[in-house]
Amino acid sequence: MSRDKDALLIQGIYFSKIEVISRQNSLKKRKVYDFKDFFRILDKNKAIRDVFNNLKYKNKIQEKTKLKNKDYSIFGILNVTPDSFSDGGKNIDLSKAIDNALKMINEGASFIDIGGESTRPGAEEINADEEISRVLPIIQRLNFKKVDLSLDTRNSSTMEFGILSGVKVINDVSGLIHDKNSINVIKRYNIPVVIMHMPGTPKTMMKNNKYSDVVLDVFDFLDERKKVLVNAGIKHENIIIDPGIGFGKDYLQNLELIKNLSTFHSLGVPLMLGVSRKRFIEAISSESEPKERVGGTISATLSAMTQGIKIHRVHDVKEINQALKVFERLLIS
Repeated sequence: MSRDKDALLIQGIYFSKIEVISRQNSLKKRKVYDFKDFFRILDKNKAIRDVFNNLKYKNKIQEKTKLKNKDYSIFGILNVTPDSFSDGGKNIDLSKAIDNALKMINEGASFIDIGGESTRPGAEEINADEEISRVLPIIQRLNFKKVDLSLDTRNSSTMEFGILSGVKVINDVSGLIHDKNSINVIKRYNIPVVIMHMPGTPKTMMKNNKYSDVVLDVFDFLDERKKVLVNAGIKHENIIIDPGIGFGKDYLQNLELIKNLSTFHSLGVPLMLGVSRKRFIEAISSESEPKERVGGTISATLSAMTQGIKIHRVHDVKEINQALKVFERLLIS
């Protein structure tokens, strides 16, 4: 991150160097360039030029859905589940859930991300009817209060009920794989969707965290999912990606992804990050209580901001919003 005369502004952050990575089977090539040297090879290599042009994407989803809070967006997490890893049971009571959602909006959340199924490691799947019964009352009440809503679900029927009740963004941890009809729902209603990387299901994902290179493997998965969705008729500008921190990744794999988030800009779509209260923070700080991992959440979030990541899904909206406001002001001063 630099402002020298040779640096290039990418997604609001100045970068002084660029790394070109290629992989064929098990053979990987990596080379770091100064931009003046890098530009010399662009005219000779169409493949690199096409990938480079992806870095210039506009965050059309932020503009379209007004995901604006300064130059970043916060999704406040509202789990209406009895068994989520950090806040299970906190929002079972409807009136408490509404109060907590409005509190997060007042603290700076752009969206409230409502979830009715726990996707913590080892969680059992619930049926869509149960999920709908949990999320629909809070969606309807918050939509009546003009709150912008995101819905965290893997089920197409839950998606459709949510959209018809006012949901503006769908957040699917399975990347629209779990339910084959999900792609049709997103295409029909033409709304933004977050596609996340998760190997397997919440119950099995921690048994499937075998990677050749975690950054490149997650990148390739999201690239392929993006192509599948676009070919199926979902608009490119409606796609947000999420590398799935904590979903089928161990401590070191999570750190590797967080340190290399800028790599994902070359997919040409915005990236959402969810590091809030995650277990990798415990591995570093020895803090076993999720609610006490705010400091670690802030550190990981600021690291992501230095890489141009602008959409953050968090529990502790007030603290994260304050940190990002100060970070942003320091960046431009």
